[in-house]
Amino acid sequence: MGKVYIVGAGPGDIDLITVKGLRCIESADVILYDRLINKELLSYAKKDAKLIFCGKLPQQHAMIQEHINQTLVSYAQQGLTVTRLKGGDPFVFGRGAEEAEMLAKHQIPFEVIPGITSGIAAPAYAGIPVTHRDLGSSFAMVTGHMQDDKEDEIRWESLAKGIDTIAIYMGVGNLPYIRQQLLKYGRDPETPVALIHWGTFSAKQKTVTGTLATIEDIVRTENIQNPSIILVGKVVTLRETIQWFEDSHSQLTEISG
Repeated sequence: MGKVYIVGAGPGDIDLITVKGLRCIESADVILYDRLINKELLSYAKKDAKLIFCGKLPQQHAMIQEHINQTLVSYAQQGLTVTRLKGGDPFVFGRGAEEAEMLAKHQIPFEVIPGITSGIAAPAYAGIPVTHRDLGSSFAMVTGHMQDDKEDEIRWESLAKGIDTIAIYMGVGNLPYIRQQLLKYGRDPETPVALIHWGTFSAKQKTVTGTLATIEDIVRTENIQNPSIILVGKVVTLRETIQWFEDSHSQLTEISG
């Protein structure tokens, strides 16, 4: 019997993977990797390692989740060391738990190696802390992608009224609905909002800021798409003072509104 390592690759900057995660790449016989990982990480794989792309685009799946689960089981049962390389953290909207459940069901040894999640790292690279002693003492991570066959189960009233800083993953396509729900349940229209596109990627990161009242128009004008993190809260105002990453990469652009 082989072993499977479910590894968080971090948000994009190749240097943000953990030491243990990198060792799992280096030792793997088989690597199943997602779309949003930094492909440079694959250069650390063994020359004879089998690399399998299983990333997903909206409405386009290179490999459906059930097939991914079965592939992990199959290679491990062949006695191979398998690394499942996932963007961010495998247990934060990464479906890593589903893969772990399948491995446990088949009594296959596995480890989970946490990664830096984009809901924290992308704001940090945009100069926005998700908590601050004066501006935000509570923080929530929420999926902005609604499954087609399920009703919206997000407790928008609790988020709007009870959480200082909200990080919303995969939410660009649903931004009008997200904005509507937060305003409906009492969030101030002047609440600062940021969208960080391709966070931590030096050649790609772009940040736009606005308020709940203005951000939809700004995002449309700037044509911001996924992958992007939406950050809602007063902490966004700190970007003006402590942004550092984009200042050091002058080729990147920004609009505030």
